[in-house]
Amino acid sequence: MAIAEQIKIVEVGPRDGLQNETTVSVEAKVALIEALADAGVSYIESASFVSPKWVPQMADSTTVMEKVTRRSGITYAGLTPNLKGFEAAVAANMDEVAVFGAASEAFTQKNINCSIDESLERFKPVIAAAKDKGIPVRGYVSCVLGCPYQGEVPLDNVVKVAKALYDMGCYEVSLGDTIGVGTPLKAQKMLAAVAEQIPMEKLALHFHNTYGQALANIMACLPLGVATIDSAVAGLGGCPYAKGASGNVATEDVVYMLNGMGVETGIDLNKLIAAGAGICEHLSHGPRSQVAIAELAKRGE
Repeated sequence: MAIAEQIKIVEVGPRDGLQNETTVSVEAKVALIEALADAGVSYIESASFVSPKWVPQMADSTTVMEKVTRRSGITYAGLTPNLKGFEAAVAANMDEVAVFGAASEAFTQKNINCSIDESLERFKPVIAAAKDKGIPVRGYVSCVLGCPYQGEVPLDNVVKVAKALYDMGCYEVSLGDTIGVGTPLKAQKMLAAVAEQIPMEKLALHFHNTYGQALANIMACLPLGVATIDSAVAGLGGCPYAKGASGNVATEDVVYMLNGMGVETGIDLNKLIAAGAGICEHLSHGPRSQVAIAELAKRGE
């Protein structure tokens, strides 16, 4: 199968990226979301409607979405682990919602205190409620290439959880290497196995860059035909339940690579770099994007 001529970038920086940062003001979050929209990002995971007890960094999601100036043609999505979260997302007028499961029993127990099968049962009412309201649901599968608690994750588990989410009604399933331990051939094998059960156009990649493998893993998967990639501006992120998990693959690095391959993303790289630099001014670190670091240095910024 040939590499897709156009790739959809799902920007997860405002949610997956900032959930690990200690203090980010509402104004900074709003500015980031609006800067990403200005850069041509068409899908922005902007909020997370989870218990503030578990992820306090996302407690202001409703306020953030009230203040964002929405643009037509852009999808603003929110994470909703349960019905309460879904109702909050509806109240915040989110365009789409997402549910998140894991292929690892150990991670599921640590993360949401239940088994994989129990976690899948919990998503059914959320997906049913979303269907009633005509709101699309995206599904996440964490730990597809390794788990911080159990190490190796059986490929059968990855396929099972992805298929369950798809069969429940998730229009797209994002395959997450949550701790960034995957390597190219393993990533390719994992995607190929899932694609035997779910059409490739319904799958997305969500690779973290902990071991510096994310771009290589994406590149290994592109020839299989996958056309949606999750990434975070400035390489922001981690996982509150996975120690040592560094950020998501940087959107700037993915866009630069795809530009060089002649693959269309619709994103203005310079504006994207500026969006990442802007949020990093509010954080205690610079961008983790190699492209951003190089470009900003070249400009003397």
